[in-house]
Amino acid sequence: MAAVERITDVHEISFPELGWTFHIDPTAFKVFGLEIQWYGLLITVGLALALIYCFSKMKRFGIDPDRAIDAVIGGVLGGLIGARLYYVAFQWDQYKKSSFSETFKAVVNTREGGLAIYGGIIGALTIGLIVSHFRKVKKLPLLDLTVLGLLIGQGVGRWGNFVNQEAFGTNTNSFLGMTGGRIQNTIIRETQIGGDMYIHDQATVVWDKAVHPCFLYESLWCLLGFFLLAWFSKRRKYDGQLFLMYLTWYGAERFVVESLRTDSLYIGSSNLRVSQLLSAVVCIASIILQIVLFSKRRRDPESFVLYANTEESIKLIEESRRKRMGMPPEDEFDSDDDDDIDYNDILDDDDDDDDFNDDEDDDINSDDEDIENEDETSDEVSDENNKEDEE
Repeated sequence: MAAVERITDVHEISFPELGWTFHIDPTAFKVFGLEIQWYGLLITVGLALALIYCFSKMKRFGIDPDRAIDAVIGGVLGGLIGARLYYVAFQWDQYKKSSFSETFKAVVNTREGGLAIYGGIIGALTIGLIVSHFRKVKKLPLLDLTVLGLLIGQGVGRWGNFVNQEAFGTNTNSFLGMTGGRIQNTIIRETQIGGDMYIHDQATVVWDKAVHPCFLYESLWCLLGFFLLAWFSKRRKYDGQLFLMYLTWYGAERFVVESLRTDSLYIGSSNLRVSQLLSAVVCIASIILQIVLFSKRRRDPESFVLYANTEESIKLIEESRRKRMGMPPEDEFDSDDDDDIDYNDILDDDDDDDDFNDDEDDDINSDDEDIENEDETSDEVSDENNKEDEE
């Protein structure tokens, strides 16, 4: 591995093999003296993009946006709280202070990082599903849509780790290897006796070598996963399929990348990484469930009907549309609103019309034949009368 120079500027980030150098202050700007951090700003941008996408696709999953919005708000709040509590729980010694007020301030101060994605997922799903139960929103279609939003949020939000120079890995000679002022300071500090990296057998990591940009690996993996699952969402066979695919996709990546990281959360004083262990369980369990459901669907495909194709879903969405437009329930569908028209019914109606037209054509042809028969009979009678006159 090629050695890198000592960086004294804590805001400098470098990719030596690529020749890229950045100077980024973690504070994006100030508002009335309050520092707005890039970390929080990027998470907010990721969240906003996820919400915009998810709300635009709710009808595809048979979800009424008016009902789901409460579950979404609950999920967002649950995700933020869960992500922080999960991280603090495994780093309690770092946040425990001499008094309750100081401890509380340390726990709620997230401007410099300290959010765990698995805690966020657990919190978001727990609160979101509880609210969806009371709002009568179908849970499996909601989960399918939610994971698409999660992939967007994770893909964008991980760049907050880049700005803070955290979530980096062990030394590497890869062309993507990075270093920085804060990265080098962290390695020097944590590899000393008593440091986290020293305690967890990572004292061999050195500051003068490039390290794995783990944030970049995860960001690219999540964004790729979003595009793949968004494409597959039109081809899903049952509700909950995207959710299981997400667990497999993200679990596999996190298991590998977590093994490279130098800032993992551990179970007590052991070297068992919490996120790596959880990723293995989640990935394996989701694969098994997909195999079971695939086999079951082959035996009984009619039992796997997407909620979006049910009368209940269509009715709820239509009722919500009428309510927003101030329309009484007995009004007919708006012919200009293509999204709310059930084209299957229209096709059925067209078939009925064709049957009616066929019957009508048969009646007309029958009438024509009767007229022709009458004309022939009339001609025969006329010929017989002429013969009698001649005689």
